Amino acid sequence: MPDLMTILTELSWPIAICIAWVAGEFGQRLTGLPKISFYGIVGFALAAPQIGVLPVSGAGAILQLADVGFGLILFELGYRINLRWLRTNPWLGAASLLEAGTTFVAIYMVALAFGTSNLTAMLLAALGMSTSPATVVRVINETRSSGQVTERILHLTALNCVMAVFVFNVIVGFWIFKSSEDVGHAALNSVVVTLLSALAGAVFGVAVPAVLRQMGNLSKDATTGFALAVILLVWFTHTTQLSPVVAALVFGLTARHRRVAFSQAQRNFGPLGEVLTVLLFVFAASTLDWRTITDGTLLALAVLLVRLLTKTASVTAFAHLSGISWRKGALTGLGLAPVSVFVILLLEHTRLRGVIFGDELRAMAGVTLLLEIFGPILIQRALMLARETNKD
Repeated sequence: MPDLMTILTELSWPIAICIAWVAGEFGQRLTGLPKISFYGIVGFALAAPQIGVLPVSGAGAILQLADVGFGLILFELGYRINLRWLRTNPWLGAASLLEAGTTFVAIYMVALAFGTSNLTAMLLAALGMSTSPATVVRVINETRSSGQVTERILHLTALNCVMAVFVFNVIVGFWIFKSSEDVGHAALNSVVVTLLSALAGAVFGVAVPAVLRQMGNLSKDATTGFALAVILLVWFTHTTQLSPVVAALVFGLTARHRRVAFSQAQRNFGPLGEVLTVLLFVFAASTLDWRTITDGTLLALAVLLVRLLTKTASVTAFAHLSGISWRKGALTGLGLAPVSVFVILLLEHTRLRGVIFGDELRAMAGVTLLLEIFGPILIQRALMLARETNKD
């Protein structure tokens, strides 16, 4: 018969998820802050380097479940992207290129100024380009917000995530070869991975709606069918070392344009998505070590400030051209602040490919923790100031 410590160790993840869920429910009622901020606090506190309730993170079932939870959120984000809007309002695409590009350059320069190596500075810059889809979608669903700022945050988040994945893979390829002659090879490899990931998502986006139509009960079966397909797609990309981020986004995008209804009542994929979201944010925060974070505090704060300024200024610069006021442009840029979960999963998957960064990205750990807790609050306040929430 197993002893008490063995039983408690095996129950640590279910217990942590329950504690995080309870903390999120009561925390939101008492403070009005987003639930996911409390999930992150619980995950960080219970992690192995802190209180030690959770085991040391690594590959396994928990990472795969976190991937599935992230995949469901990415599918929902892709499903909400309107390509026609991007075609009729090209200034939105221009704003996205500017905010991602200037963020990369600014963080790269700041990291070099703090004495980091050239490769580490580029990796920091690539990670800093992205906005966390998990935080954005979750907060928007929680506040039931809708309007110009909400839609622009969703579209800019999807675009900068794809750009970040592409640039990050190029730099990782360069990191592996450590030779300037192989930059072209690394870029080509990243292009191939991105295109194959998009192709996988597009195939699912065509095939799944076709199967659902044959079943003849779209309103009832669509959510379950999409959820199962996302699980299969995430496992497929995990096995083939493609990008689950790009694949799930394109899957949702294609499904939307195949005109298959995804019930509004099933946002977050219902109870399944709710549980996996709690697990996702607890897992992300549990990978952080307080010692690593404190070592890189100054650089983390500098990266955080520069990132916030460049994203806000770039989106605001295109506000009038893209059809909104300066104020709403600034609020849209502020809403792009969250970065947490996306970065952690990207680093975990890169580590599984054999690329060990060690403590060289410690500043990103600091940024991640700060934005794991404060990122949801920033986007929530931006949406409230834009008067687009239905739950104040």
